[in-house]
Amino acid sequence: MKPPEQVLRELVRQWIDKAELDYHAATHLMEASDRLRQIVVFHCQQAAEKYLKALLVRHQVHFPKTHSIRELLDLTSSVAPAAARSLAGCVVLTPYGVDVRYPGDLPDLLPGQDTEALELARLARETVLGELKTFLAGD
Repeated sequence: MKPPEQVLRELVRQWIDKAELDYHAATHLMEASDRLRQIVVFHCQQAAEKYLKALLVRHQVHFPKTHSIRELLDLTSSVAPAAARSLAGCVVLTPYGVDVRYPGDLPDLLPGQDTEALELARLARETVLGELKTFLAGD
């Protein structure tokens, strides 16, 4: 039987792996075509959401099934206040998690919004991975 800390570490890695897939998909699609803006921003939102959820799992903070970055940041602020503050700008990603997926829910994205979303996803990645570095190295 695995020790609880090892089980927790594996679960955090699973969340990070999922976030990394979204982050790398967004990066790749961004390079492929500017016609893919809506898909890029969707994956940016998904990446940021999953990075935050990885951080919450590490601290054993229960979170609801939500795509709301604000809600996840509110929960994060109780266990990693500096990270939550530095990622406050990521709330603009929230509509990209659902609304951008359906016709008529959001206006067309403007050039540059995909670049901003990717930068925010990168910030979420760097911040959360920095917060988790010591924990994940604890094997």
